[in-house]
Amino acid sequence: MNTETFSLFDLAPGKLVAGRFRIVKPTRQSGLSSAFEAHDERASGAAGRCALVVFPGALFEGEKQAAEFRAAWKPWVAVASTHVCAAREVLAMPQNTSVLVTDIHDGPTLREWSKEHKLMTQEQVRTLGLGLLDGLCAIHEQGLVHGDIKPQTIVLASSKKNEMNAVLIDGGITTGLWNAKHLGEHTALIGTPHYAPIEQFGGESPDVQSDVYNLATVLFECATGVLPWPGATMLEVFQAKLDKQAPSMRKRAPKIEIDPALEAVIVKGVLADRRERYTTAGLFRDALAAVKSA
Repeated sequence: MNTETFSLFDLAPGKLVAGRFRIVKPTRQSGLSSAFEAHDERASGAAGRCALVVFPGALFEGEKQAAEFRAAWKPWVAVASTHVCAAREVLAMPQNTSVLVTDIHDGPTLREWSKEHKLMTQEQVRTLGLGLLDGLCAIHEQGLVHGDIKPQTIVLASSKKNEMNAVLIDGGITTGLWNAKHLGEHTALIGTPHYAPIEQFGGESPDVQSDVYNLATVLFECATGVLPWPGATMLEVFQAKLDKQAPSMRKRAPKIEIDPALEAVIVKGVLADRRERYTTAGLFRDALAAVKSA
């Protein structure tokens, strides 16, 4: 019987995890995981910098679920894109704790950037979207989906002038938990309601089109400073999302001059009827690339 233990004290700065990863400092925390900057002592210099994303054993109903969650992460190691946080390996720790080792990216999240800068220029929105859609294409090519794209899961490695070099982080957490818990095709909404398509409110699992919808919502918000749909509560947002008319940037942000071509491309990604949206990230990317630079 395995008598090893694992506690939060093992994640204090200076502690060694799995005999290899030296904790430097905590970086962020969510309801599902905690992230830490660490150094891989098997690598030297900058190559050793990494992040540990820790999922406590309490998330799972037993060792089998935890193992299935880790297995769901293994294909992410094959995702190759400068716009997706690279997964290095997955560790099994005592008490069903799972640790994902990833590259580490300095820079604010898009949510943090937006609090300071409010709006992007339309060329910044275009550049941001093209990079992130390249990242989504790389994810989808491996048969994977991100599952929860929002400003908090986008890190800006660079944001000078019209350069918006963004990286998707935390991909696969939502879908990995969904699959490990055997929630099937329909269950309660997992994800973030303000960025989720209407079908996910009915319990459909995240897929390629929900990733596209998430990202289109983010780009709408970057261009206007507001979400496509009014509403302070989940019910109000849900009801607004039922509207079959495309949300209007000019109505939601009347003081901002929006390029009609850019608006048309973005709002096609957030239409209520999924049959009218982009079916792939590649189609969205091609449409956005066709919009003339400012």
